[in-house]
Amino acid sequence: MTLPVGLAMAMPLAPLLWWQGRRVRRVTPVLTEAAGPRTGRFELATASGGEPLRLLLLGDSSAAGVGAAHQHEALSGQLAGHLKVRQGAALPALIDWTLQARTGLRTREATSLLQAAPSSPPARFDLAVVALGVNDVTALQRPARWLADVDQVVSRLHREHGVRCVLWSGLPPMHRFPALPQPLRAVMGRHARDLDAALRMHAGRSSGRLRHVPMPPMSRAEWIARDGFHPAPEAYAVWGGVLAQAIVEALIASQRPASSR
Repeated sequence: MTLPVGLAMAMPLAPLLWWQGRRVRRVTPVLTEAAGPRTGRFELATASGGEPLRLLLLGDSSAAGVGAAHQHEALSGQLAGHLKVRQGAALPALIDWTLQARTGLRTREATSLLQAAPSSPPARFDLAVVALGVNDVTALQRPARWLADVDQVVSRLHREHGVRCVLWSGLPPMHRFPALPQPLRAVMGRHARDLDAALRMHAGRSSGRLRHVPMPPMSRAEWIARDGFHPAPEAYAVWGGVLAQAIVEALIASQRPASSR
């Protein structure tokens, strides 16, 4: 089987990449996860009423808001802010949201965040927004293995938590991360694009259960946090807007008759 381009680039450079990776971890500033609540309810400006939409945000350090001081300027708060001003019959009047995220989380570890206490039933959600994959890139996870982990998370969300649709955010442009020196940056960037392309194709075959939401370009220097690796609040704002639009589109699609999809 032919190796993806990123892995093929990494093989002859393995000793240098290992050394660079250790140095990056040693010298890069460690930023904390954003402070603030990780659950809440908000009301939309104009909406159709009905039962509250139960929204889960699941992910790694970017979902946890590393690079922002407080959740209101991190992904959860920015996403909520964009949804609050959305209009349309697809949106309910109320949205209950829950953030479950942890720095360093790999996709195969995400189900550990979803486990309820033994005496409690699993929490129920309608939609899930997932931001996972960067730590799989840095671990040089093979695409097939990563997609198997993605499927495990998606199946768990559907089967045990009632999620109708999983919106999986695309991987960020790691070839633009200033914290990564060359050639590590080029290899990580290429491998991120390889995994993202694999996810996009995989989602296209999922009959709507899994949707790939492309990551915005994040091309401005001021959109990167001071650690050179995570989003700054300005990037979270742009990213939150893209995800809010994807949520609206998923809700509209769920209301169409099956014959018209």
